[in-house]
Amino acid sequence: MAPPRKKKSRQPAPTNILALGDDLLREVFLRLPSLPSLIRAALACPAFLRAVRSSPAFRRRFRDLHSPTILGAFLVDDDDTPMSTFAPLRLRDRRSDPDHAAALRGLDAFLTRLPHAIGVKKHDGEVAQDEDEEDVEDEDGPVAEWSMSACCDGYVLLVTPQWNTKKVAVYDPLTGALHLFPGPPHEVFGGQSEYTAEFHVIPSEADDRSFRLLCVPKKHWGKQIAVLSPDTREWQIATTPWSLRDAGNVELVRNGLVYWASSDQDYIPVLNAATMQFSQIDMPTKISASLGETNDGKLCLVRVYGLLIDVWVPRAGDDGVDKSMQNTKIDVWVPRAGEDDVDKSMQNTTFDMVDAIGHLALNIMDECPSLNVVAIRGGIVYLTIHQFEPPSWLLSFCIETGELQKLCRITRSEFYYPYTMAWPPALVGNKATGLSS
Repeated sequence: MAPPRKKKSRQPAPTNILALGDDLLREVFLRLPSLPSLIRAALACPAFLRAVRSSPAFRRRFRDLHSPTILGAFLVDDDDTPMSTFAPLRLRDRRSDPDHAAALRGLDAFLTRLPHAIGVKKHDGEVAQDEDEEDVEDEDGPVAEWSMSACCDGYVLLVTPQWNTKKVAVYDPLTGALHLFPGPPHEVFGGQSEYTAEFHVIPSEADDRSFRLLCVPKKHWGKQIAVLSPDTREWQIATTPWSLRDAGNVELVRNGLVYWASSDQDYIPVLNAATMQFSQIDMPTKISASLGETNDGKLCLVRVYGLLIDVWVPRAGDDGVDKSMQNTKIDVWVPRAGEDDVDKSMQNTTFDMVDAIGHLALNIMDECPSLNVVAIRGGIVYLTIHQFEPPSWLLSFCIETGELQKLCRITRSEFYYPYTMAWPPALVGNKATGLSS
């Protein structure tokens, strides 16, 4: 009798990446090198896109693990020539990062999709009858053009005219999304017919595509500040408190809070844009530093003198301003490097950039060069270094690693606006349907 035949075991079906669940896909995507690479991967198929869109927690983790993707910097010479030029990031080898190069190619760096600015004559303040007409020359000079006011969270913010704002434009040069809003009422400026102001975008914590606008007169004494909601298109006005009148310009906007520069004071004024209530945080004594945030979302102070960089953060568990917006005293700021081992004596740890500057081969002609802080975002300090002769450079210093890099060639402009990519709307899902709205 023949032995019974053995049943052939069924071979398991080959596993491919499409068979992975959303959780495993997101773990793979977290290991991609940058936001442009994630965009390319997510748009490869509906399953990948769904995995990214459906998880706000993934977006937060990806941001925490990756430095902001900078594409270059907008440069503005001075107030008399407000239109900007763009200095692209210098890629060592475009073939080594085709995703970043593709994002750079897709950027409307010269803001060509903006509509013509309204026809406001510089000296008499009259508005042209047809706001859509092209620029017109008259005996007082050309009509007003757009002026850049800020650049953050993927948006470029422009106003027209600069001396008496009639319109505000919030523009995404990567997606082409454009929002036009009316300028703030004159009562914000005490009824003056000519004034200058700074404008900022306040992103929503709940929705990456939602924001509010902040308007702050350049001269604070006796003036007011205003916040506009795009939903109502109305400006909400708040009286400027005494603590703001001696402060500098707005230095940081994060989590719905607006932080002013400390100027010569020992505190920083803070505005809760939702409640329009003010608070303040204390500064370390006898320290002049710039305010920003680390890659893990903590407040930080950065002081630069010569080629030395100091970084402080609040003591563990104290972010400076609590959620109730009551006045909170920061009794200890500690150095970012070696934070766990530092005592309360404020003996600071210093990053010396002398060797790093030498490795970058910047051809510095100044015998005593110095670094200047431009902005601090997501744990990256953007710096310029003074040179007598161009070209100069925009540099980046990573607070986490202490690495210094050169980003792009820049002219000797008065204002520098680093442009970093924002999370694209195509990768954000609607809470109810899981689809982009």
